[in-house]
Amino acid sequence: MAVAFKGFQFNLPFASILLILLLCLQSGGGQKKKENMLAEKVEQMMEWSSRRSVIRMNGDKFRRYVKAPPRNYSVIVMFTALQPQRQCSVCRQANEEYQVLANSWRYSSAFSNKLFFTVVDYDEGADVFQQLNMNSAPTFMHFPAKGKPKRADTFDLQRIGFASEQLAKWIADRTDVQIRVFRPPNYSGTIALALLVSLVGGLLYLRRNNLEFIYNKTGWAMAALCVVFAMTSGQMWNHIRGPPYAHKNPQNGQVSYIHGSSQAQFVAESHIILLLNAAITMGMVLLNEAATSKGDVGKRRIICLVGLGLVVFFFSFLLSIFRSKYHGYPYSFLIK
Repeated sequence: MAVAFKGFQFNLPFASILLILLLCLQSGGGQKKKENMLAEKVEQMMEWSSRRSVIRMNGDKFRRYVKAPPRNYSVIVMFTALQPQRQCSVCRQANEEYQVLANSWRYSSAFSNKLFFTVVDYDEGADVFQQLNMNSAPTFMHFPAKGKPKRADTFDLQRIGFASEQLAKWIADRTDVQIRVFRPPNYSGTIALALLVSLVGGLLYLRRNNLEFIYNKTGWAMAALCVVFAMTSGQMWNHIRGPPYAHKNPQNGQVSYIHGSSQAQFVAESHIILLLNAAITMGMVLLNEAATSKGDVGKRRIICLVGLGLVVFFFSFLLSIFRSKYHGYPYSFLIK
């Protein structure tokens, strides 16, 4: 069977082959264009990354280099609000840890074009926040090389904290890229320890002829209580996880000092718990003093009432915080 067009005659199989060739040429041209676009995007990202470890992005850059295909690289984005008028202290703390992590990746021997660190500030990309329905900062998200971000691609900052080591572990789970965190030298701990040793050594030298204070039970008891309060309030957890001091809602400006989950806490929360435990302990000490001392009866009664008041009120406060974190806990006392 043949088909004629204005004096030309083609066999049907020949026309089909010609059509297939045209489609292949068009597909090849589109693939070539896509490859060129990808190469241009990777080159641009590498150029920005060579200037600074964390690439700053506005709405247009985010949509072009992070959201739009083609893309064969993963992108970690920190959504934040660093401008002074936002008064987001947590954002500044998280940004410091983020910079440490990005620098560790940028200057490691394993650095490649498969992973980039970027930041979108609210004042430079408010449209991005609206597009993603994001109403809090800071937030860390991973945009994979293929497909859309899943739930696990959003870092659980409230539960884990924003320490560089925790971020590196999360990135390894999402991208299989291992980042060894290198922190800049920090001699503050060494200096503080040297000052403490010097102070203790100087005190012992000045009191070298009278060292009876070493055997003072009250002094050792106070020191032991300080250690106990620090540990029971979660200071070690803060040191390991690096949680924010508090959380400020960027929409209404409300500051939260108590974390709403039993799996996490803020630094301010540990300070509050420490003070509550100290007040309860002071009340117990006063109750014991009122019961064991042999002074004036009226004075002892006053000490007993003050001690009882401290124990009852601050224990009620402590129990109310426990209820707010462990939802469904049925018991309360004075304060709900």
